[in-house]
Amino acid sequence: MSQTATTASSGAAAGRTPARRDAVAEKPRGRSVTAILRPLLMIGGVVLVVIVAGWWWLQGGRYVDIDDAYVRAAKLSVATDVSGIVQDVAVHDGQVVHQGDVLLRLDPRQFQIALDGARANAAQAVLTVDAMKRDYQRMLRDVGAKQAQVQSDQSTLDRLANLVKGGGVTRQEYDDARFKLAAEQQQQQALEVQAQVQLARLANNPDLAPQDAPDVQAAQARVAEAERELAHSVIRAPFDGIVTQVDTTQPGMYLAASTAAFGLVSTDHVWIEASPKETEITWVKPGDPVTVSVDTYPGRAWKGVVDNISPASGSEFSLLPAQNSSGNWVKVVQRIPLRVRVDRAAGDPELRAGMSVEVSVDTGHTRHLSDLF
Repeated sequence: MSQTATTASSGAAAGRTPARRDAVAEKPRGRSVTAILRPLLMIGGVVLVVIVAGWWWLQGGRYVDIDDAYVRAAKLSVATDVSGIVQDVAVHDGQVVHQGDVLLRLDPRQFQIALDGARANAAQAVLTVDAMKRDYQRMLRDVGAKQAQVQSDQSTLDRLANLVKGGGVTRQEYDDARFKLAAEQQQQQALEVQAQVQLARLANNPDLAPQDAPDVQAAQARVAEAERELAHSVIRAPFDGIVTQVDTTQPGMYLAASTAAFGLVSTDHVWIEASPKETEITWVKPGDPVTVSVDTYPGRAWKGVVDNISPASGSEFSLLPAQNSSGNWVKVVQRIPLRVRVDRAAGDPELRAGMSVEVSVDTGHTRHLSDLF
């Protein structure tokens, strides 16, 4: 029985020996494949990363993405250069207005009174010129009459001069005639000077047209100014837009000249103001196409172009620009503002001033491997 067990055990051992030999034979073969693939995969992975990175770098640099950008619009504080009482406000807050629409009216009575007075003064100035022209003609006639009197006195003096030699008249009568002639000559000269002064008031033109007279032109200028003030008592929209903060102005309140009544924001003159870093605009130039996305309207994009690039950094326009001549100077990357003109179509969502925007500029620039060297 013991022998039988020994025999069976030997047979089983003999049966397992070929399988173990195959496993032992396969292990060196598997290790050799792994030893070959491992360096290939490591090197290939590095090469693949280098290739992908190189391709990405070559494709990069064309687009400049800017997230420091906002919608801007033309806006102003509605005001006028004349003072008066607000008669009525013709708009309400948030109303869309068009160029020329009436926004606000001041009480026109004081301006109309001033205009009527200026027109009356202008009419009076015309009458004054006509009177001066006629007075000048009168002065000329007075000069002529006095000249005739002088000639008559001169003739009388000449006769008396002949008679006084023969004793026909006394020396007293001769002297009286001589003094009278001298007085008449002085009066003639005075009248001539008065006539010259009057002619100077007529701009040395006795036939001066009233509208060419300086006094009349000054009066007409005052009429024009009064008309302008009356016209400016009605405030109109200078461009299409939306009015805001209208409730701050109410009828009956006194609105001083140059005081803001309310605001007006343009709906047509809208643009994007972006502030990229100075290192990002190397290849950006006016005319480059731009894609604009607004945070308020996700999934919506607008097309546009770079309108212009600021000639100076934003810090140059600050109240106290940086002065980097001190020993504490720290280099800071500057922001260079640029303006983007947006192409808008009918039916597009409203772009409101101050909205946050992301801008992508297509510079068209292509990198080359030579740029690395």
